[in-house]
Amino acid sequence: MSDIIQLLPDAVANQIAAGEVIQRPASVIKELVENAVDAGSTAITVIIKDAGKTLIQIIDNGCGMSETDARLSFERHATSKIRSVHDIFSISTFGFRGEALASIASIAEVELKTRKENSELGTHIVMSGSEVLSQEPISSPVGSIFSIKNLFFNVPARRKFLKSNSVEIRHIINEFQRVCLCHPEIAFTLVNNGTEVYNLPSANLKQRIVGLMGKSIANNLIDINTETSIVKVTGFIGKPENAKKTSGEQFFFVNGRFFKSPYLQKAVVSAYHQLIQNDHYPSFFIYLDVDPAAIDINIHPTKTEIKFEDESAIWQIINASTREAIGKFSVAPSIDFNTFGDIEIPVFSKDAPVSMPVIDVNPNFNPFDEATSQNFSKSSFGSGFRKDPVPSGWQKLYQGFPSVENHPFEDERANTATFFDEQPEEEPQQTFEVRSQSEQLFFQLKARYILTPVKSGVMIIDQTKAHQRILYEYYLAIIEHHTGIAQQELFPQIVEFNPADYALLIGISEDLHSIGWDIRPFGGNSVAIYGSPASLSNQNFKEVLEGLLQDFKNNESDLQDSSKTKIARSMSIASAIKPGQTLSQTEMQDLFDKLFACESPNTSPGGKPTLFILGLDELEKRFK
Repeated sequence: MSDIIQLLPDAVANQIAAGEVIQRPASVIKELVENAVDAGSTAITVIIKDAGKTLIQIIDNGCGMSETDARLSFERHATSKIRSVHDIFSISTFGFRGEALASIASIAEVELKTRKENSELGTHIVMSGSEVLSQEPISSPVGSIFSIKNLFFNVPARRKFLKSNSVEIRHIINEFQRVCLCHPEIAFTLVNNGTEVYNLPSANLKQRIVGLMGKSIANNLIDINTETSIVKVTGFIGKPENAKKTSGEQFFFVNGRFFKSPYLQKAVVSAYHQLIQNDHYPSFFIYLDVDPAAIDINIHPTKTEIKFEDESAIWQIINASTREAIGKFSVAPSIDFNTFGDIEIPVFSKDAPVSMPVIDVNPNFNPFDEATSQNFSKSSFGSGFRKDPVPSGWQKLYQGFPSVENHPFEDERANTATFFDEQPEEEPQQTFEVRSQSEQLFFQLKARYILTPVKSGVMIIDQTKAHQRILYEYYLAIIEHHTGIAQQELFPQIVEFNPADYALLIGISEDLHSIGWDIRPFGGNSVAIYGSPASLSNQNFKEVLEGLLQDFKNNESDLQDSSKTKIARSMSIASAIKPGQTLSQTEMQDLFDKLFACESPNTSPGGKPTLFILGLDELEKRFK
């Protein structure tokens, strides 16, 4: 029997490695921009076309590479920061060239132009699918220019499963933001299809955050600064009142590297307990400085997950630091004397005579004496009492007005007078309510659940999930038939989003238009809302759109659903009535009728049950 174990060719091995490191165009940008940072660059430009599927170009003014380094950087296991096994546990840089370049070259067409400062000529290398097509000297500026074309051209299955351009751009912006926040001293530029998305000059950390997230965040940042023997915590957190329904402004960095940690994120969110709503996200930009030997950054191929030596202690430190910052700078009440106008504060000299305050009192006042109490004047005890008696002939002032007999509330006044006046009691008349058999009786529990009797027991309906199901099928129908009715705004509302959410919103704006939204770019990361769906009762458009975008992002990995289905689901969840909203009998009847007119009344768009029936048998068991 022949041997069946064989060594993989380098090209195949590189493609397998690329499957772990290079998941989408954003992964290429992350690797190359981090390499440009470690090359000592002071200015980095990222140019993309078609969300990076057609072209990704990274231009930096770093130290560049020699001819030998440029060629070796595309080889497997090539690196500039590891010389022994001990270096793996003390990495403090991103890595200057190498590592991911071999994976990128195996799944794309790559062109590199690079030159060192002390070299007259640079090096030009062209590769395609791990194969070197040409290598020659070239005249080029100091630094490196990487051009990645036709990503996944030789792996069609990977290219097929890339998302829409709006989704891929959002991932690119997220990766770009993470590197920019790590290095505010470096100037960054991002260009998408010839349009400049970011142009960030060298700045301090707060200026960089404002440049990335928008000017609206400038006055909402709270400084956080704590230093212990285990970790140093610095950065900024957002004020509780500015928490948003969309995530995307939550960043953790350790030793200048971005990482994700749901565990540590709970430490921040728990500090906002009872200060923000449950479905809102606070903003935070938290930087941790830890001994490199106390962390392991190699537990994930993309190094976005990090293992700490003492994670529970760091959790407590972050939580305490966040609580301190909120209590010190945000929640503590402050007085702004400029908002109260002119306040007269009496100033007394040191030698001024001091006299006892004089209070005007009536020593003969008796509260049980009617004559005394009627003469109770405002001159003695404030302005709440009448000083003079009611003048005679006051009725002449109202001559010509309708008489009280014609007042529409005469019956109510008569009933009120009967209630207070002493009159003989009359025999109460018994009235009986006659209810139609087709009319349903409803009760609302905790302004969240609707109870109604049915033949087999008691039906309990979740009003929020039931309304989501109704709206989902409604929006899905009008998206399919393009029958959405728009309610035009007299004055368009201007709403600002962060760049990632703005890119996603513009990408799905055409589908949103089919259900009645009229959303147009307004400049920067703002949109003008000229119209909204006629069925939308909530006028807080920003809150509705933020909820829609957040649900859209949460269901992004669901490949079975089309974008229209996702929009219908997200829109229904964002615009449905919320728990705590009181409903009338008519509204509950209407919701009940519309729910059972749906194709699938038993489940919400998210797959959760909308109702269940508490049977009579179970009720009888409870009383035995």
